[in-house]
Amino acid sequence: MSKKKNGADRTAVSGVQKMTPSEAFVETMVANGVTDMFGIMGSAFMDAMDIFAPAGIRLVPVVHEQGAGHMADGYARVSGRHGMVIGQNGPGISNCVTAIAAAFWAHSPVVIVTPEAGTMGTGLGGFQEANQLPMFQEFTKYQGHVNNPKRMAEFTGRCFDRAMSEMGPTQLNIPRDYFYGEIETEIPQPTRLDRGPGGEKSLNEAAELLAQAEFPVIVSGGGVVMADGVDECKALAERLGAPVVNSYLHNDSFPASHPLWTGPLGYQGSKAAMKLISQADVVLALGTRLGPFGTLPQHGMDYWPKNAKIIQIDADHKMLGLVKKISVGICGDAKAAAVALTERLEGKALVCDANRAARSEKIDAEKAAWEKELDEWTHERDAFSLDMIAEQEGEDGNWLHPRQVLRELEKAMPEDVMVSTDIGNINSVANSYLRFEKPRSFLAPMSFGNCGYALPTIIGAKAAAPERPAIAYAGDGAWGMSLGEIMTAVRHDIPVTAVVFHNRQWGAEKKNQVDFYNRRFVAGELESESFAGIAQAMGAEGIVVDKLEEVGPALQRAVAAQMNEGKTTVIEIMCTRELGDPFRRDALSKPVRLLDKYKDYV
Repeated sequence: MSKKKNGADRTAVSGVQKMTPSEAFVETMVANGVTDMFGIMGSAFMDAMDIFAPAGIRLVPVVHEQGAGHMADGYARVSGRHGMVIGQNGPGISNCVTAIAAAFWAHSPVVIVTPEAGTMGTGLGGFQEANQLPMFQEFTKYQGHVNNPKRMAEFTGRCFDRAMSEMGPTQLNIPRDYFYGEIETEIPQPTRLDRGPGGEKSLNEAAELLAQAEFPVIVSGGGVVMADGVDECKALAERLGAPVVNSYLHNDSFPASHPLWTGPLGYQGSKAAMKLISQADVVLALGTRLGPFGTLPQHGMDYWPKNAKIIQIDADHKMLGLVKKISVGICGDAKAAAVALTERLEGKALVCDANRAARSEKIDAEKAAWEKELDEWTHERDAFSLDMIAEQEGEDGNWLHPRQVLRELEKAMPEDVMVSTDIGNINSVANSYLRFEKPRSFLAPMSFGNCGYALPTIIGAKAAAPERPAIAYAGDGAWGMSLGEIMTAVRHDIPVTAVVFHNRQWGAEKKNQVDFYNRRFVAGELESESFAGIAQAMGAEGIVVDKLEEVGPALQRAVAAQMNEGKTTVIEIMCTRELGDPFRRDALSKPVRLLDKYKDYV
């Protein structure tokens, strides 16, 4: 039976047939279930674009191609399907590099289509000519270059297959003259891997380690989300009675309401999670590469257990033991491996069964202590922050403390919410307050850490799941890089809610100038007009919040307008200039000056 979208035929043609390369390209997308693409139209692929609509494919025109790449990333991470981005050859494609890098570190199956200058002009320095494959070679799992129009369907299909099998972006590079002509070809059927749990030997070794553990702890990572394995992780945790910590920026990898959930590790994470994992004698790292930034000391605690045995499970064998020394490495699917380990532990006498009740009490106590600390941690307490609070309260009177704001936002979060966060000081502090009940709900730029991520990514997420509330967090610095995409949301009826923390500074880097450079501030101030007013000028709703009691109601009103009226809203929250812990204390040191004219700058 033919599948339809907007009346279009959604069934790919079968068998060897005569068609144009453009038709082969589009039909291969149909075979892979593509319904949405993000990008800016261009002459380089116009022949194919002309038949997107009858194939049931929507091209969402964006303001900037970087935004298109982030939208494709958000779309892929929420849907579990391919995200698609396309643009004009040369500058349109080079604009996408940052977004594809972010998708790479998020393991998103994004396919970027990069139309290229025509073959007869290659090397002559023609209009918008660029060597487009090297731009992306570090941030793609596979690069397919169509070297003959007859191979259009072959390379297109391979890019889709490899994005899924390699769990990351792929690039389809097509000379613009290869969309034209007549070819005889067959549309390939998608190939999807059925991943297993890992080898018998390593699974048995892991099960034995867990059976002998006195205080096992599970790190639930992004691989659990990608494998749709949260329930299986829960079953394993419940069998062990093990506390579960989220890996850094994967707060949606275990439900926050579960008694064994303890919160995220890493920068601005949960003290409860850190204190509990510090006591582990066996750590089960399920679907995580244990990235170095996600296990750094935090809150004054070097919490990673030095003598614990580590079992690491990852679908990419190259990640096993790369960052942390491990006792057992399992190359397998997180969901399947969790099932296999649970089966091996069923009916066995586990050492940790003897102290299950005491461990449960410890979990409850650490979580309660952390929640109490968060409730009482109303503002930052370092000397600089106290100075800023006093100065701004004296001048303005109604500036809000970021931690109080984040707590109120947490309380007002709707059910089934999706949240994206940008990079920056307040957004990082939000890691302590963001809790989720289901996977595919939390979107962050991961290890690439680029600004301008949150808004376009949540637009892509909303396009993939229009029935879910979609909220972006951004600081005013990052917001300046992406706010134009509000026009995309308004123009194309993809309503989202953006929360902008307006403190008029590049906070994360400014904190380094406080701690290491004696408060000598260079290039860190961001005086801006009203972001809410700018949003209104772009056709969205705009709300300014400068009273704490208005934070939650403002979010609730904005989400109601999003879900019931299809309206995009920007909530501008006026925050003090206080700052949380520095982002990269590990990478900085006190300055040394050798020339006389600089010796005062220490």
